[in-house]
Amino acid sequence: MDRGFFQYQKEFEDKALEVLRSGWYVLGKEVSSFEQEFAAWCGSKYCVGVGNGLDALWMAFRVLGIGPGDEVLVQGNTYIASVMGITINGATPIFVEPDEYYQLDTAKLEALITPRTKAILVVHLYGHNAKMDDVIHLCRKYYLRLVEDCAQSHGSAFNGQKSGTFGDIGCFSFYPSKNLGAFGDGGAIITNNEQIAADFRVLRNYGSEKRYYNKIVGANSRLDELQAGLLRVKLSHLDELNEERRQLADRYSAQIQNKNILLLRERPDTHSVWHQYVIRCRSREALIQHLEERQIGTIIHYPIPPHLSEAYQYLGYGPGSFPITERYANEVLSIPMYNGMSEEEQERVIDALNSFEVIL
Repeated sequence: MDRGFFQYQKEFEDKALEVLRSGWYVLGKEVSSFEQEFAAWCGSKYCVGVGNGLDALWMAFRVLGIGPGDEVLVQGNTYIASVMGITINGATPIFVEPDEYYQLDTAKLEALITPRTKAILVVHLYGHNAKMDDVIHLCRKYYLRLVEDCAQSHGSAFNGQKSGTFGDIGCFSFYPSKNLGAFGDGGAIITNNEQIAADFRVLRNYGSEKRYYNKIVGANSRLDELQAGLLRVKLSHLDELNEERRQLADRYSAQIQNKNILLLRERPDTHSVWHQYVIRCRSREALIQHLEERQIGTIIHYPIPPHLSEAYQYLGYGPGSFPITERYANEVLSIPMYNGMSEEEQERVIDALNSFEVIL
C-alpha cells in the first residue's frame, strides 16, 4: 500500500465517501474543479481531464491535425507510450539521442528537421527537464507544434516555468506511481489555447458537445469523478510531496560515492521533482543481484528502447542505430525512492550501493 495514502488517509476517505454519496460519477463538479485547480497550479489557462496518459498523448496529436506523412521528433530513451501517441495517428517518430541529463539532446534537433517535420515531443523524463529555451527557439523558427509529455514531471520547472506550459499541449498521466498519482488510471492535458481545450472536451466524450449530437468520431476517455476528487486531495499536498522527494534525492546525491556508479545530476536553471532516482552502472546485472541479496528492489526504466521494440520493427532500426539511447538502456537503474521513505531505509540503500564492487 502506498504510504502516501496513509499520510492523508482521512482526507482521501472523506472525499471518496463524498463522491460516492453525491450520485454523480462522470463529468461532474469534481472533474471541473480539479481541471480548474490543476491548470492554476501548473500556470496554464485550461485543463481537460482524460482517461489516462496515453490518451492525452494520442489525442494531442489528433487535435493538432498531425497524421500520416508527418514526422515528430522525440527522444529515443523514453517510455514507449510517448511514441505510441505519435504512431496511433499514423505519423512517424524521428528519434533523437538523449543528452547527459537523459533528456532530449536539443543540440541534435535542428539537423533532423525536414519539410515533413510537424512537431517536437519533449519528454521530461524522470521528473527532470529538457533545455526548453532551445526547443522553443526551433519551434518558432520552423513553425513546429510543441507537445510535452509530463507523465513524470508534475511540478518540474525550467527557468521557473513549470513543465507542460511551454508548448501547445502538456500531457499528464495520473497513474498511481506518479508524483500526482490517482487510485487507478487517469490523465489530463493543459493548454493556453481555448480552441484546443474545446476540441479535447469534444474528442474525449464520443465527439459530442451536446448529448446525442456527435460532431466527430471521438473517444470515450474521461477522467472519472472519484479519481478527480482524490486527485484534488493529493494536489493540495503536492508541493510538500515534491519537496520531500527533492530532499531524498539530495541525500542520495551527496552520500552515494562509488566509482562504479554514475549519478544523474540536475540541469542548471531547472527544478526537478525526481519522479525516479536513476543511476547508471556498466555492471548492472551484478549490481541488481548485489542489491537483491540485501532485499533492496530496483526497476529498469527502460530496458528496451522503443526503436528496438517488436512493436516498431517496421521502422527499420536495429542495434547500433542510436548508441547513446542503447547504452543508457543497458546501464540505467532506478533505486528505491518514495514519499514516506525513512532515513533508515535510505541509509540501507546508500550503504548497499557504496559497498558494491566490480569483480573482474
